[in-house]
Amino acid sequence: MNPTEVAAVEGFAVTHRRYVPHSHAHYGGNLVDGAYGLGLFGDVATELLIRTDGDEGLFAGYSTVEFTAPIHAGDVIEATATLIRVGTRSREIDFEARVVCRSAPHRGPSAADVLDPPIVVTRARGTVVAPGPA
Repeated sequence: MNPTEVAAVEGFAVTHRRYVPHSHAHYGGNLVDGAYGLGLFGDVATELLIRTDGDEGLFAGYSTVEFTAPIHAGDVIEATATLIRVGTRSREIDFEARVVCRSAPHRGPSAADVLDPPIVVTRARGTVVAPGPA
């Protein structure tokens, strides 16, 4: 295990934040498709596996996915992956994506608000597989 790795323990979490560019708006009202959040989940799962297993691993699938609110172009999204089960090679992960900042075009073309509390937009549970010992 290299110095940047941690043991694969339940409760370990990784969080990423990303601005949603207007080029990702896919529907009227600057809506972004729900798959955008799932892409973020793949990214945080990859970092989680790198930190816990020293390898990017492979995503096996989702057991649940819930789209709870819309994502808009101009949002700042925070995605968290939390390790909830550690098997011999499999890792079960809970995911949550939240809007932490949202554009406020009614105040001006570049106005935005920090959301407190954030808006949960997507939740999921998935399984990833880490490689076996070399």
